[in-house]
Amino acid sequence: MTESDLPVVQLTPGRWGDPAHPVELPAAAVEALKHLGVRRPAAPVVDPAVRRTAGEGEAAGDAAPGGSTDDPELTLAAREVLEKVLGAEHVKTDFETRWGHTRGYSTPDLLRHRAGDTSDLPAAVVYPGSHDEVLALLTACDEHRIAISPYAGGTSVVGGLAPQRATFIAVDLRRLNRLVSIDEISRTATLEAGVRGTAAEAILTEHGYTLGHFPQSYEGASIGGYAATRSSGQSSAGYGRFDQMVVGLTLATPRGTVELGRAPMSAAGPDLRQLVLGSEGAFGIITSVVLRIRPRPTERSFEGWKFASFDEGLTAIRRLAQDGPLPTVLRLSDEAETAINLADPDVLGGGTGGVLAIVGFEGTHTAVRRAEVAEVLTAAGGESLGKGPGETWRQGRYRAPYLRDPLLDEGALVETLETAGFWSTLPALKAKVTEALVAALAEQGTPPLVLCHVSHVYETGASLYFTVISAQTDDAVAQWRKAKAAASQAIAEAGGTITHHHAVGTDHRDAYVTEIGPLAVEALQAVKHVLDPNGILNPGILLPED
Repeated sequence: MTESDLPVVQLTPGRWGDPAHPVELPAAAVEALKHLGVRRPAAPVVDPAVRRTAGEGEAAGDAAPGGSTDDPELTLAAREVLEKVLGAEHVKTDFETRWGHTRGYSTPDLLRHRAGDTSDLPAAVVYPGSHDEVLALLTACDEHRIAISPYAGGTSVVGGLAPQRATFIAVDLRRLNRLVSIDEISRTATLEAGVRGTAAEAILTEHGYTLGHFPQSYEGASIGGYAATRSSGQSSAGYGRFDQMVVGLTLATPRGTVELGRAPMSAAGPDLRQLVLGSEGAFGIITSVVLRIRPRPTERSFEGWKFASFDEGLTAIRRLAQDGPLPTVLRLSDEAETAINLADPDVLGGGTGGVLAIVGFEGTHTAVRRAEVAEVLTAAGGESLGKGPGETWRQGRYRAPYLRDPLLDEGALVETLETAGFWSTLPALKAKVTEALVAALAEQGTPPLVLCHVSHVYETGASLYFTVISAQTDDAVAQWRKAKAAASQAIAEAGGTITHHHAVGTDHRDAYVTEIGPLAVEALQAVKHVLDPNGILNPGILLPED
């Protein structure tokens, strides 16, 4: 199966992925969790939507201990404004629809869903169908001071869908789902922001092209979300990050339209495209994106390489990143991640020893590149494991997020975080973050398993992606918040960035403010004041309200 064969999945609140294809933990994994002290939680999962449907009234929304029953209401006047702009059929205020647009898919989000916590519930969900409708909607919301939060795939893992307002509406962009145009001479495609990643790939496949952007959120994420968060896919070594693919975009703001990208490159002042990319809905709603596309690859090959240690593997992949040749996919797992064999999500235990690198090739004449890469890796101490580990990883790479739900069901706390740094700082960065996570969780009585891999490489540095598994405490949300705060502090002290591709949202906002400094924050807030003078756009996301 290739990426273009995957269906567009409508995510359900509180669980990841296609509900028709759940993933069960292998028995070996369940046994291994017991060694971490993991026990099934006693509290049942609470679903406020189901309880209300059962006829228990508004009181049926009562959450489990620690939850919330906040249920903001849209005023009649506000609803009339929205219906006038979009039509009544595109304004939804029923509980089930709003619950389905509450928060994203971080572990704290899922835990709060499971507890029936209805805080962050939007007062309404609206569905504009064009750029002009988005523009009219923002104009009306600005006039009536209605806060909004853009919603496309809903896959945020950093609190990007929970604006800091008691009452707000979610602007679902799913109706902006069209291929606007394709320029085969320039090799660009213009796609509306609500096109899901899977749908975009299927559309481009029909024309013989690929975007080449395959993040782990691929089954649920959207073009607009990719742009708004500076997404990076696992094929970034070959295709680049998403922001490198963007050559133009259209932004709707309360004050009008901003269109950027007259040419692929320009010396006409600062590149304002880069200002919008990563802005997370705080400056406006991205309604369409012009993207560089590539011919669909005719050959694909993935293989595994073994190194004696993470440091040895790090030196090897750095040589490829700096001097070439670069494969399309280049990843390196540390000893802990290799030992539990995340290349095969069905197995927890029985790794190959040492550390595992996954190397993937796409395009034409891949045999030549494979031979050149093999020469570099062999000279750096690598041992080829053949195509088996690579193909296992390729076929199972979108299943890994599905494992989080059954892990939570068992009582495990499982979450991820990521950062990036220069090559010279990576060993210390990895060590400090690992130490911080272990100490913070052990202090709470739940010693963790901390796994790490390099997921994206550049000439000057790389990203580090951590997976953390431990037993849950009685307040698992607070448990993770404490661990994440410790890790964030370690990242700052070691010179890393607070996020490489997960974005800022609310979870990373304070660390981001510290990272860029007060003058830079003031400059960004000035931009927001110009484009969003009344502060209705995703309040508190990316930047603190002033």
